Amino acid sequence: MSIEIRHLSKRFGSFQALRDVNLDIESGELLALLGPSGCGKTTLLRIIAGLESADAGTISFGGENATNLHVKDRNVGFVFQHYALFRHMTVFENVAFGLRVKPRSVRPSESAIKKKVLDLLKLVQLDWLADRYPTQLSGGQRQRIALARALAVEPKVLLLDEPFGALDAKVRKELRRWLRRLHDELHVTSIFVTHDQEEALEVADRVVLMNSGVIEQVGSPQEVWDHPASPFVYGFLGNVNLFRGQTHKGSMQLGGARIAAPELEHAEHADAMAFVRPHDFEVTRYTQAGADNGIVVELQRAIVVGPVARLELWPLEHQQTIGYDPLIEASLTEERFRALNLKEGDKLLLTPKKARVFLNQAPAGGA
Repeated sequence: MSIEIRHLSKRFGSFQALRDVNLDIESGELLALLGPSGCGKTTLLRIIAGLESADAGTISFGGENATNLHVKDRNVGFVFQHYALFRHMTVFENVAFGLRVKPRSVRPSESAIKKKVLDLLKLVQLDWLADRYPTQLSGGQRQRIALARALAVEPKVLLLDEPFGALDAKVRKELRRWLRRLHDELHVTSIFVTHDQEEALEVADRVVLMNSGVIEQVGSPQEVWDHPASPFVYGFLGNVNLFRGQTHKGSMQLGGARIAAPELEHAEHADAMAFVRPHDFEVTRYTQAGADNGIVVELQRAIVVGPVARLELWPLEHQQTIGYDPLIEASLTEERFRALNLKEGDKLLLTPKKARVFLNQAPAGGA
């Protein structure tokens, strides 16, 4: 089922949680709402579910206005971060619960309920745990049972609020793959909230990046990673180095390196910021002849884990171009690191191979 959100706003006292949000969600897609704590993503999810009401704006399900529809009439399945399973019920009874509380006129027969529940437990690969209680399950198993329970009522929309947030990293990664495979099998329109960019980029068809109650960018994982629409998006998706300086007629000086910014050809001596990801630096040993082509730095620390070496570097010149954190982070392959024979205290030259320049923006208005 498709969902259309138009001009949605929500305030809690003096805090503006959502500001004129517009979003189209396609039928059968898996959409991630991604952003830092307090950005409005969970509020938006709860309004879609009918657990909160908006101050302004509308929501339509499949072209029909659902703005004032009660939560029980929206046919939405909801999975919370902390499972919310009934501790006194077995796994089987937890999954059957939504079917058993339906009005008598539409309630399935007991045999139909049993078949449905067992089919769902097989789908989530936990049919062998039907007689266990939630306290006897691992966190990952409990979350899969919570998902089976949400799916039992055959929702048209599945909403997941930080579904793997309470689990350790290894289990999270396993469940991310599992959720993607399950969605590809069921094709239920699904929306999940996360603050974990890796989770969103790995699982979702499209990612909605939110900040301070507004949508900053919507696109496929590859689109938002390759073409961030704003400084916030660039900074939020993975590690990034921020440099400050001025852009003039389509370029910005970064130490001894000049960065092309053709989209800012109109700007003259304008305050700007440049973003460079750690792997987008070329790292070479310093030579006086090459100093005009990059940023002269000293290697403060090298962290080598597996195939990647992460370098923490201190700029020796042009320090006024460095942003919030004077340390620069660069990464290179372990093989390249060994070939350069780098040691702490070495003088190096960094040359940006790829960067993105934005004009300085005024801070977003009130809370």
